[in-house]
Amino acid sequence: MALTLLVVKNLLFVALFALLGQWLVGIFNWGKRQHNIIWQLFALIAKPFTSLVRLVTPRQVLDQHIPLATFLLLLFVTLFVSTSHREVCLKDLKQAGCERYAEAGPAPAAPEVKR
Repeated sequence: MALTLLVVKNLLFVALFALLGQWLVGIFNWGKRQHNIIWQLFALIAKPFTSLVRLVTPRQVLDQHIPLATFLLLLFVTLFVSTSHREVCLKDLKQAGCERYAEAGPAPAAPEVKR
């Protein structure tokens, strides 16, 4: 389970960085960004995610806002998957994909509350 979450998390990171790179390249070459090969590469990487967001958003949302909506949605999904991965790893450090947490050592025990 942890390995699956790790793979999903890394795929989400690739899509997030592709959208971020597309935006940064667009800043420097806004007028001709569709003709820029690097911008096209980032758009190709992010296309499955932007297409999915276009499918689930209403038609009132303009096409020019879809990359921003995709970025924000991916950001929240990445945070959810990352915290889920952490929780799964802390339950069993011997799983594949939990090496980083195993190297850090066991989780500290919660302090007892005296009443």
